[in-house]
Amino acid sequence: MLKLAEQKRVVERWRGLEKQASDFAELVSLGDSSLEAEIQSEVEKLASRLDELELEAAFSSEYDMRNAILSIHAGAGGTESQDWAQMLMRMYLRWAERRGYKAEVLDMSPGEEAGVKSVVIGVNGDYATGYLKSEHGVHRLVRLSPFDADHARHTSFVLVEIMPEAEADVDVKIAPDDLKVDVFRSSGPGGQHMQKTSTAVRLTHTPTGLAVSCQSERSQRQNKEIALKILRSRLLDLELDKRAEERAKLKGKRIAAGWGNQIRSYVLHPYKMVKDHRTDYQTSDTDAVLDGELDGFINAYLRSKLGEEG
Repeated sequence: MLKLAEQKRVVERWRGLEKQASDFAELVSLGDSSLEAEIQSEVEKLASRLDELELEAAFSSEYDMRNAILSIHAGAGGTESQDWAQMLMRMYLRWAERRGYKAEVLDMSPGEEAGVKSVVIGVNGDYATGYLKSEHGVHRLVRLSPFDADHARHTSFVLVEIMPEAEADVDVKIAPDDLKVDVFRSSGPGGQHMQKTSTAVRLTHTPTGLAVSCQSERSQRQNKEIALKILRSRLLDLELDKRAEERAKLKGKRIAAGWGNQIRSYVLHPYKMVKDHRTDYQTSDTDAVLDGELDGFINAYLRSKLGEEG
């Protein structure tokens, strides 16, 4: 039923575009010169919509239509790296807002002085996973550090992970005996209630050793539900990684992963430039990018994947 609903959405998108084109053709056939400006506007809208639907052809995975779970992890470098993680968090929240997606911070571990050590964001919307998968990897920042008394140039690294949201008991089934539940007091800010009571939850999936904790909500039940949601997505992602490795073996190539696989650099000093190392797409408007203007990078990545096997 899930697959059927997803396919219906795809068909409805193309049928909608077909109707728009038909209506536009009727408008053109009138040959009214006073409609020239309106016709030009419609041409641009149709071209933009067609371009978007063509890009969606790059979504080869059955999970690309899903909501996404986006995780950001600060690398080595202390406060500098944690501040960079928070900048990326804001960037993705702004991008989601621009696209009309609903984005919610599911869990966050704040830094000691500034920024965040890690954050998990749920992004809800059609093709959220398909669009955001271009962001999976290591993001590098070069700038004059605001935390350095000498204002020296620093390089920071942050890991971004993208996972499709798992459907409970459909994609992943977790046996109660395979789940270890620990509760503890929240270590972050949140008022006296969170500090005095054990509301934070850590879930450990014993067969795989995967552990997820959540401490952002006021109640233990809410934290457990969010942790379980994230754990299901991590387990689904683990299974998808296994399948990808098997396909890579059959193709005779190895999938590169890890901290060495830097996908994009954001240079704020001595010049301004954001460059994607996979597609060579770049822009000097760093402020716009950090304010959520990512579509140029995302579209370039999707276009580079067109024609590749899924």
